[in-house]
Amino acid sequence: MKDAIDIDNTLFNRLSQTLSKVIVGQSSLVQQLLVALLSGGHVIIEGVPGTGKTLTVKVLAQLIQADFRRVQLTPDILPSDILGTNIFDMGTRGFTLKKGPVFTEILLADEINRTPPKTQAALLEAMEEQQVTLDGETLPLSELFWAIATQNSLEFEGTYPLPEAQLDRFLFKLVVDYPNAAAEKQMLLNSQAGFRPKRLDLVRIKPLATVEQILSARKAVQAVKVEDKVIDYVLALVQRTRQHPDLALGASPRSAVAWLQSTKAQAWLAGRDYVTPDDVKDIALPLLRHRLILKPEAQFDYLQIDAVIASLLKQVAVPR
Repeated sequence: MKDAIDIDNTLFNRLSQTLSKVIVGQSSLVQQLLVALLSGGHVIIEGVPGTGKTLTVKVLAQLIQADFRRVQLTPDILPSDILGTNIFDMGTRGFTLKKGPVFTEILLADEINRTPPKTQAALLEAMEEQQVTLDGETLPLSELFWAIATQNSLEFEGTYPLPEAQLDRFLFKLVVDYPNAAAEKQMLLNSQAGFRPKRLDLVRIKPLATVEQILSARKAVQAVKVEDKVIDYVLALVQRTRQHPDLALGASPRSAVAWLQSTKAQAWLAGRDYVTPDDVKDIALPLLRHRLILKPEAQFDYLQIDAVIASLLKQVAVPR
């Protein structure tokens, strides 16, 4: 088993290195996306325009040879524009299913908070159960099915914040910041050398993995061992979120399961077949920041969710 882990881990290291060469200065984003991919968990990526959110997902899809569909969400997008619809065929005198973009392996929902709640809710069943129900018929989605949504962190006018029920179905919320000066200079040098993100077909990105290998790696992650002390540590942190004086809403039982699963993926990527408390702490910010809600008085005091999570990690004793 150890040999298989080493081989797959090497493959994912190459994925990380190749993706980081194209998406310069976002190594944390790349690493956390791979953890989510291995965990089978959906992701929200939030950041200012022009920081490579969409490009990152497109390049990763090419590297693993996955079917990729992108939906640019706007206020006039309907659920049928995402799921599909049955269309009457005059020739056959019957209805034919026209599948929507959700029937893919990697779905990128750009600016998900710009579409109304009814359309946002169309993704709930797909994200949770990997299936879609159309006109009473349940249709399975791809075994890989992975939804990634993007949000602009600056513009809130004309947006529809996602409800807590849907936010909880996302494994991670990844926040993308500006690259540092050295990374941004490398981006300029790449552009000067001819790199054009709008023409990825000219970049000649060579695939490094297959969808079958990704699914196999997900099964290998399940074999990572978690000691009872680490499970108790995750449980203590989750329960502490429900007792924190600054929080109106703590972490759900679903988030506890997701936390445990993602720590196993984190450990597997690091080449280990066991989870450490550091794995638990490394996952805390992206896993919790979209699930916790501050009390109104805490918001008035300008407390940030990330700061509350950092305080939680200090309050709960780390197992030895």
